[in-house]
Amino acid sequence: MSWMILIVSGVLEAVWATALGRSEGFSRIGPSLVFGVALIASMGGLAYAMRTLPTGTAYAVWVGIGAALTVGYAMATGAEAASLTKVLLILGIVGCVVGLKVLH
Repeated sequence: MSWMILIVSGVLEAVWATALGRSEGFSRIGPSLVFGVALIASMGGLAYAMRTLPTGTAYAVWVGIGAALTVGYAMATGAEAASLTKVLLILGIVGCVVGLKVLH
């Protein structure tokens, strides 16, 4: 259960990071609200997962999922330029996250 919550929390990290970028310094209410709700849910899930998972592993997985999804979404929507090198590096992050799960 902790792993599933950690994965969802990592996805929510990508949501709040993207919303933060779209909030234009918290001047847009919609993205600012999405940011706040996703941030609280994401942190709450991370905290819950850390009750049974090692802190370093949980944090690395959470950050890895969030970072990979945030940049992947930005490239998919055209907000950030895509390249083969970036895609391969993101896949490396995903591979490391999977490796941490396998080793735990």
